Amino acid sequence: MNSYYLLISIISLSAFLAYINQRWIKLPFVIGLFALTTILSIIILSSQLWLNVPLDELRLVINSLQLDHLILNYMLGFLLFAGALHTNWNELKQQIKPVSIFAISGVLISTIIIAHLLYLCLGMLELQIELIYCYIFGALISPTDPIAVLGILAKSKVPKRTKITIIGESLFNDGIGVVVFLALLQTLHSGEFSLSNFGFLFIREAVGGILMGLLLGYLLHLLLRSIDHFETEVLVTLALVMTGYTLSNSIHLSGALAMVVMGLMAGNYKTNIAMSDTTLQYVLKFWELVDVILNAILFILIALVLILIDFNMSYFIGGFLCIIIVLISRAIVVFAPHLLLPRLLNITGMEAKILTWGGLRGGLSLALVLSLPESKFKPQLLVFCYCCVFFSILVQGLTIGKLTEKSVNS
Repeated sequence: MNSYYLLISIISLSAFLAYINQRWIKLPFVIGLFALTTILSIIILSSQLWLNVPLDELRLVINSLQLDHLILNYMLGFLLFAGALHTNWNELKQQIKPVSIFAISGVLISTIIIAHLLYLCLGMLELQIELIYCYIFGALISPTDPIAVLGILAKSKVPKRTKITIIGESLFNDGIGVVVFLALLQTLHSGEFSLSNFGFLFIREAVGGILMGLLLGYLLHLLLRSIDHFETEVLVTLALVMTGYTLSNSIHLSGALAMVVMGLMAGNYKTNIAMSDTTLQYVLKFWELVDVILNAILFILIALVLILIDFNMSYFIGGFLCIIIVLISRAIVVFAPHLLLPRLLNITGMEAKILTWGGLRGGLSLALVLSLPESKFKPQLLVFCYCCVFFSILVQGLTIGKLTEKSVNS
């Protein structure tokens, strides 16, 4: 199918399902889209029983979208910049200690915990997967997804300080997760793990990405400050996001972290000097609209992955175990430093509960698992990942508000 017709189909489907949700169902925007597309996918799959549905052709069409490439190389940069642009740095700075701990050490510890628990549990069920693949799964599922978090928490009743911590963590930890994921993929190909190589990757990708973001953010500030024409300034932000993200990834720096830092600078660094009030409003509204449209497309695509997975019942049993394992690892990552370093984190028990349940997974994890090289374990990992994302978006996303209310009232 022609790429333009595919785009028309996806946009039209997004608009149609968004309308149904807003008109009758009234679920939170991204949750409603994901739920309705999941139902549509299930109907398509089950229709094989009474209709001659060309399912193989449909899978070829979805595969032709190259969802991992689409999310990681194109959509992620726009979404991270838009999310960071609307984040208040002064509020984020107050929570920088828990954000840093959860975003860096949290991802590493979670990867190890998930890998070994998964390896142990699957061995007991005779669904043995090589340990390196368990580590890879741990790396791709550990980062809380910035897209899911920003989309679901935007209008929730989560306390402001806790929301800032969750959003800040999710904006930064995806870069760490991708670095760990890439290092483990190299280990898979080479057959041995090199700590020095991992350290080099981390410094180059993460630190280099942050420095690139600072450079791009300052360049954007200079360009916006030199003119006063909101149409041109909006276009300049768009151009720098596209070129900056592509350039960062092409020279093996974290484009994700670069966009987060650039977005934070664009939205917080001397904005009264760089932009007039009119320009600032247009820039914020433009990127808010970009964020909404891309979120709609993204959650449609996430749900369509259901059509690609292998419906082996043993895989879904493993997927159910993965949900429990991911929740256990998240609880350990949050509560261990909360109990051991209470003064450093300065979070309450109620906030720790919300942080644990608010660690959502989404499109980033699915994009990473889809990017894995073909192997006998990839279909299982795809099912495991989809189960975790499904539970995260529909169960955790729908109940985070109720948990907050219950925690506040108790």
